[in-house]
Amino acid sequence: VTYPGEPGGGIMSFVGCHLDCVPANPDTWDFDPYTLTVDGDMLKGRGTTDCLGHVACVTQIMRQLGEKKPKLKRTVVAVFIANEENSRELGIGVDALVEHGEMDHLKDGPVFWVDVADKCPCIGTGGVAAWTLKVQGKLFHSGIPQHAINSIELGMETVAEMQKRFYEDFPPHPEEKRYGFKSSSSMKPTQISYPGGSVNQIPGEATFSGDIRITPFYDVPTVMDRISGYVTDIQNNLDKLPTRGPMSKYTLPAENLQGKLSLTWAEGFSRGLACKLDSFGYKALVKSFEDVMGECNPMAITGSLPCIKDLQDAGYDVQTMGFGKMSTYHANNEYCLLSDMKIGFEVMARLIERLNEDEDAPASKKQKIIA
Repeated sequence: VTYPGEPGGGIMSFVGCHLDCVPANPDTWDFDPYTLTVDGDMLKGRGTTDCLGHVACVTQIMRQLGEKKPKLKRTVVAVFIANEENSRELGIGVDALVEHGEMDHLKDGPVFWVDVADKCPCIGTGGVAAWTLKVQGKLFHSGIPQHAINSIELGMETVAEMQKRFYEDFPPHPEEKRYGFKSSSSMKPTQISYPGGSVNQIPGEATFSGDIRITPFYDVPTVMDRISGYVTDIQNNLDKLPTRGPMSKYTLPAENLQGKLSLTWAEGFSRGLACKLDSFGYKALVKSFEDVMGECNPMAITGSLPCIKDLQDAGYDVQTMGFGKMSTYHANNEYCLLSDMKIGFEVMARLIERLNEDEDAPASKKQKIIA
């Protein structure tokens, strides 16, 4: 959505507001997640914080520009996207817009990505990649464990060893403190599954899945290659992997059998972003927060945002901000505050004003573009 400025007057954009949201289980919520509930200042429902509140906020910015028709030097662009939450289906979200050159013209001005929380700029994000470890053991009767290879035990010990090596190789980075990251890089399992069976059967197959979250000061493909190497080394040295008691084992020499490990990565990954703190866009963003709130307290998290590092590498001045509630991101009983979104509206309106002002003009001559 474009509000035109003067020819050759520059551009600015609000990008990243997405129309999709993560699923919700109504049985675990205190209210219907798929119906907007207004409770005083609280707007309750799935997507209110992430990210439909921001969609509404940016929509109102563009609507008021269209109604009031202020004369601007800079063109103002809003880009609403889909498929932000699904990292396994590619080519239909902002990545497709970038691939097809639909955002090339935004390079000539600051890009403000509106999809974070807590009324502040987010100056650092994490890279992410999803992994799956498939474990093959030998199914057998739990009363005769000497003839089994317990795939769950093998998988648990393998994941523990992977994590141990990961944290040795990728410890907290010194730059994380300067940017204010709340957490350092991490690797963890988030799902475990097996084909099923009786409780008195030692399972012969198990699958462990999870992700890595990497601060922008480490290279995600390098980390992925290192983790793949861990699994190869563990597979080649199963006899050195800790077991769970005298009957726990990962090899059966008499049967010429050993457990098998297979690590795969989901298609696609995201790299983390460290915003440029000396850029024109960042300075304008900080000043706009200070104008509206009286202060600006940037944060950094290892949550991920799609494509923004690629945009930065391509020469875009990418900055991020948001006005949802971090405590409810992807959580039960999600909500945002209308008062926070009002602040977001005012910050974005002030950004438009600042980026269209003559800084040398007296305050009495500076126009109020949006009320």
